[in-house]
Amino acid sequence: MTPRDAAIARFLAQAGWGDAERKPLAGDASFRRYDRVRLNGKSAVLMDAPPPLNDVRPFLAVDRLLRAQGLSAPEILSADVAAGLVLLEDLGDATYGRVLAQGGDEAALYRLAVDALIHLHRGFRAEGSGLPLFDEPRALREVELLLDWMWPAMKGVPATEELRAEYRAAWRAVLPARDAVPSSVALFDFHIDNLMWLKGRPGVAACGLLDFQDAVLAPVTFDLVSLLEDARRDVPGDLAERLIGHYLAAFPEIRESDFRTSYCVIGAQRSTRILGTFARLKLRDSKPGYLVHIPRVWRWLGQDLAHPALAPVQTWFDRHLPPALRTVPEALRS
Repeated sequence: MTPRDAAIARFLAQAGWGDAERKPLAGDASFRRYDRVRLNGKSAVLMDAPPPLNDVRPFLAVDRLLRAQGLSAPEILSADVAAGLVLLEDLGDATYGRVLAQGGDEAALYRLAVDALIHLHRGFRAEGSGLPLFDEPRALREVELLLDWMWPAMKGVPATEELRAEYRAAWRAVLPARDAVPSSVALFDFHIDNLMWLKGRPGVAACGLLDFQDAVLAPVTFDLVSLLEDARRDVPGDLAERLIGHYLAAFPEIRESDFRTSYCVIGAQRSTRILGTFARLKLRDSKPGYLVHIPRVWRWLGQDLAHPALAPVQTWFDRHLPPALRTVPEALRS
């Protein structure tokens, strides 16, 4: 038994689940892993987030915030912050991804997710939330992941400092347009793999929420972009338009033109970060499974770059990474 296994065994014993059966449930793009534990006909989910690579405190804080709003984040059954271990309510296996793959009602599921966002944005108060701000320095660090990982894979050489300076200047010119709309809590990874269909729960509580430890204070467009420009799934354009309209109808004080500008800037920044992240997952972490989504992310990026507010960034991409190059580079395939 490894020291980590021993720590998990102690944690489960102290939580009253010492004799539980454990089976791997899921992993993600981080160093966390999840097991389902079963005991006497009951089940729970063990989050194993070993420090120092992980810190479970943000997850616990956001979980409390969401549950206080009446949303279906999993109940915390037990937690050992120092050990990076959390025992969670088991919300089941009906992720949006699985339900949609089985023929679930696409429009209804997405409408429910947007209703959950509307509910959250109406009730959330930033004061005292302790959430980090999704500020310009962070946004710039994230888009530089593309130069750190995707650029060398595409070009065979590192990005020069001159190229980086030009790139940063282009993004600095457009990022302020994100703030044309109010800010609220953004769960950061609000997409089909982290949303659950909880049949039988009323209203927005039927939308289960997972994987929100990276939540930030960000423009209200952020999670809508995560949902509708999902790296993992194409969302029909007409459905996306109806859902944007539905969100805007709930907040008539937001001008549509401001919303769409912020939406496209957030979308372009997010897609750029994801492209760099997926390249890093393959090259550094030997996780090639995300490569299949890269063409879709390039498409999302191209759509958002077409907005006039993104002209400086579009000019940079057209000059250095034109559409013909926006694919999965051979260096990532091997």
